[in-house]
Amino acid sequence: MILHELISLDLLRLVWWLLLGVLLTGFALTDGFDMGVGALLPFVARTDTERRIAINTIGPVWEGNQVWFILGGGAIFAAWPPLYAVSFSGFYLAMFLVLAALILRPVGFKYRSKRESAAWRSGWDWALFVGGAVPALLFGVAVGNVLQGVPFHLTNALMPIYEGGALGKLFGLLNPFGLLAGVVSLSMLLMHGAAWLGLKAEGPVAARARRFGTVAGIVAAVGYALAGLWLAFGIEGYRITSDVPANGPSNPLYSTVERGGSWLLAYADRPWIALAPLCAFLGIAMAVRGLRAGREVTTFLWSKLAIVGIVSSVGLTMFPFILPSSSAPDGSLTVWDASSSQTTLFVMLVATAIFMPLILAYTAWVYKVLWGKVTEEDVTGSGHSY
Repeated sequence: MILHELISLDLLRLVWWLLLGVLLTGFALTDGFDMGVGALLPFVARTDTERRIAINTIGPVWEGNQVWFILGGGAIFAAWPPLYAVSFSGFYLAMFLVLAALILRPVGFKYRSKRESAAWRSGWDWALFVGGAVPALLFGVAVGNVLQGVPFHLTNALMPIYEGGALGKLFGLLNPFGLLAGVVSLSMLLMHGAAWLGLKAEGPVAARARRFGTVAGIVAAVGYALAGLWLAFGIEGYRITSDVPANGPSNPLYSTVERGGSWLLAYADRPWIALAPLCAFLGIAMAVRGLRAGREVTTFLWSKLAIVGIVSSVGLTMFPFILPSSSAPDGSLTVWDASSSQTTLFVMLVATAIFMPLILAYTAWVYKVLWGKVTEEDVTGSGHSY
């Protein structure tokens, strides 16, 4: 028996669907609080010293946190090539805006304190705000559009085709439900960033962060509930109507998909997935309570639970769909027909089994070494630090 045949194709597809969810959730848990702190920066810090305190809470870790973003993109490219092709074709300008905003962050970190000019530093502070707020918003907008279905179709050669120009595709993403999902994403990460500042900062910065984080948590809970109701009664779901072998060829055109009903019918078929939204609401409620009470470590952990619940609820609700098509439902991408080959998935799984524990161990070590609060003395001791 050939080694890669030890694990069946259907199991490999399911494992890589789970791993993709883990990588994207890991990105939200780690780089999410970096984006949240950046988006909160102009509001929680009023003096240059306070801003440097807020920035220095994420300065040593943000680069390592972005590893999850790179791993997620790499997993999509290698394990789900049709998803990579379709999503990057349709969301091209949105992806460009996200990357442009993310590029502002390292430049802002490196250059804001190189000059004493107040205008110089203020300009870079607002650049850091854009680098945090814009990706947090647009990631949610993208998820909202995925839930509605994306207007693409596949040719017989499996080439994705979108109708309309580039600007039309971008502004088409900014529909009401997509914007609501964006608000949920932004407020969720603002709460997460506030929990991080409460853990790592002290004094006025931490106090203001808790106030803003409390409001953001309430907005996230209300927005998430509204999105659930909208999904239940205002947005059609998708379902596969033909028998698709789980170990069949990776060709979405071999399946038949029907649009109709509700996404939330998945909760009747798999009642256990209701744990995801329950974790989301519980995590938000306890994080808001912790922010108001001034708790630190537990608040951050509850915020993490909220993010896990919100992100996993999307994937579990849509399963087995990864990217449904609103204009040609039969071309929708699912777990069973949009993956790489069995050999590719197996080799990647072996590499992941080797390197993922190393990444997790290194990350844990870094956070252990850098544990502790950032104080005013830490940032005033060096005029050219972050």
